[in-house]
Amino acid sequence: MMASAAYAVLFVLAVLLVFLTALPRLHSQAWWVRVWDFPRPQIAGLLALTLAGLAALGDPGRWAHLGILASGGLALAAQLRRIWPFTPLHAVQAQPAARCAAGQKLTLLTANLKLRNSGAERLLEQVRRTNPDVVFVVELDASWADALEPLKRDYPHHLVHPRADFWGMAIYARLPLVDPGVQFLLESYVPSIRTGLRLPSGAVVAFHGVHPKPPTLFGHGTVQRDAELLLASRAVGCGPRPAVLAGDLNAVAWSRETELFMREGGLMDPRIGRGLFSTFPAGWPWFLRWPVDHVFFSGEFRLLRLARLPDIGSDHLPLYAELCLDPDGPQTQPVPSRSRAAARVIAAGRGEAGTPP
Repeated sequence: MMASAAYAVLFVLAVLLVFLTALPRLHSQAWWVRVWDFPRPQIAGLLALTLAGLAALGDPGRWAHLGILASGGLALAAQLRRIWPFTPLHAVQAQPAARCAAGQKLTLLTANLKLRNSGAERLLEQVRRTNPDVVFVVELDASWADALEPLKRDYPHHLVHPRADFWGMAIYARLPLVDPGVQFLLESYVPSIRTGLRLPSGAVVAFHGVHPKPPTLFGHGTVQRDAELLLASRAVGCGPRPAVLAGDLNAVAWSRETELFMREGGLMDPRIGRGLFSTFPAGWPWFLRWPVDHVFFSGEFRLLRLARLPDIGSDHLPLYAELCLDPDGPQTQPVPSRSRAAARVIAAGRGEAGTPP
């Protein structure tokens, strides 16, 4: 009797997991559809355990049993296909650097501070420990700006844009900033930062710092998020190279929207072939987190190091990257392209935000 009840529970769970696997295939940007892009590793793990339980408890001769095993197997394969590039089993996209010429190295720390987090000392400690050339932070309000004043001693070049909501941001750099500015890509409410960074060698790197609007429960979907990301990536693709784009994108690395964003800007993801480096939610166990904080870059860079840093009291973990500009010549990279799919998403985002085309 208990075995029958356990089988029934597992059967229903398998049906639900198959449904949640299929749901993101809909061409919809509603939050209740797109949210299932996030927990793909967790769904894959649950599917594997559920199918193993069904196989152990069930009757192989029953058509329903065979059908759920087959559909569950297909769903598991679909989930693993999305996650597989972000494992060491896949070839790396951003090639490693064996060495780096003097003056060509760029190190970056990006962090979502969490608006009501008052523990600045832990972030400052991570900055002291990693000693990056550039610190980019989001969710910066006036109190956070005051708490980070000590950074200005070692990072004399900065652009600080505090806000009382979730959209404040700042860049602190020991490298000179070239034409820094706060921009509003989609609407006048959500800012981004764009600036040049002059390396010691004299080369100028274009930097784009972003934090698009996330989907909200019983609110808007991912239309504005996706449109802003595509506008940012187009700015990278059409702007000066080399380029780096970083921040809390409110999108996971394996989503089709992120893939489109990378193609539009000709950007590479250092996670591919290396691991998930999941950063959110920081307070959850590692196997329940998602990679939503990112550092992307154009093909003129090679990767020296990528690391997820310890907890700073935020709901996000910081991400740290060491890049080397063109040590042996440009590597193979995605070619920037302007697709019809991207144009449709941008038009939809502008329509929802009430901005002209």
